[in-house]
Amino acid sequence: MAKTNLHRLNVPKPLIERPPAVSGLLAPDRFMKVVGAILFIGAAVLPFITATPYMISILTSAMIYIVLAMGLNVVVGYAGLLDLGYIAFMAVGAYTSGILTTQFGLSMLETIPLVIVACIIAGVIIGGPTLRLRSDYLAIVTLGFGEIIRITANNLEITGGPSGIHGIPTWSFFGWSFADGLTIGGVEFNSKILFYYFVLFVGIGVAVIAVARLGKGKLGRAWKSVRDDEDVSEAMGINGYKTKLAAYIIGAVWGGFAGTLMASHLSAISPNSFEFLYSALVLMAVVLGGMGSTPGVIIGALFVSLAPEFLREFSEWRFLIFGVLLVVAMIFRPKGIWPANAVLPFLKKREIPQVPATTAVGVVGTEELEPELDPELDPDPDPEPRRSRTDNSTAADEEGTR
Repeated sequence: MAKTNLHRLNVPKPLIERPPAVSGLLAPDRFMKVVGAILFIGAAVLPFITATPYMISILTSAMIYIVLAMGLNVVVGYAGLLDLGYIAFMAVGAYTSGILTTQFGLSMLETIPLVIVACIIAGVIIGGPTLRLRSDYLAIVTLGFGEIIRITANNLEITGGPSGIHGIPTWSFFGWSFADGLTIGGVEFNSKILFYYFVLFVGIGVAVIAVARLGKGKLGRAWKSVRDDEDVSEAMGINGYKTKLAAYIIGAVWGGFAGTLMASHLSAISPNSFEFLYSALVLMAVVLGGMGSTPGVIIGALFVSLAPEFLREFSEWRFLIFGVLLVVAMIFRPKGIWPANAVLPFLKKREIPQVPATTAVGVVGTEELEPELDPELDPDPDPEPRRSRTDNSTAADEEGTR
């Protein structure tokens, strides 16, 4: 077979080169990782500085709030689903682990698979028929779901009714429990401190990193696409319903895990612990910190959980001061304390070079055509001007008429 000469189209080089990635300690990503590592180490060292029961208790509750807020960040921050009854998933996890440990003799570790299954079922039940709704309608449905769970727990005998469940044990692993304590190098750790470290390493270390990695992956990009414009994302081939349902189920699992941690921390739960106010507080933490931002959600959860405790000396004025602080934060930081696209001003940014002025370029294949010269610019014009095809046809018609 004879080879045919094919003209290859050479792609022109880009006008500007892509700038290299910013490196060094002041690169935004690396700087935030270093700051997060320093804060994590500081939280691990804190019990050696002060280990009062009150301080350990409020810090443990604050870290559980971080886990809960990270789960809601998947639903609200990544997928853009307004959920006003998210505390219901925490109730599902807390009651499931509480019933299994107090009435069936299982350990907290053994209840985790069943808690995950219960939260997935709850997420499918509420999310399956309602996630086709949007904005305010979805918020009303989720609010009703939260109240249904609380009222159901208040009227069932297995959940203890209004009195709730008491005597929930702490975590145990293969016969050893946090209640037994631990001594390392002459330093004794009681059950509260051991549970504090468990929440720090497992809850914060695993849950926060997992949610952050999900947000940067393929599924996270699909969530953000649905959040920005669901119709356009579906036109691009993303199944909006399945994507939102996946976000709702993952958020439900995170909420159930936080409920398990809270149940073992307080050793008692009741329907009053899962009122609408707590859903509003968790949503406030996500919005106040910055929706879709991992550092922002952590800051918002710490602020919402610790600010009322630090303002206790103001007695009955503390909630007024807390509300004023929230209003001031929203006035000066309407997108959150640390939005998802926030970069500190002193950090190095990638410098985008200026695009040079465009110049006239030739069209592919024009070199084979004979250029047409302007008679006024041509130094030696042809005395007989060219006739176009239209002129030739007109002349032939006139000749035939004669």
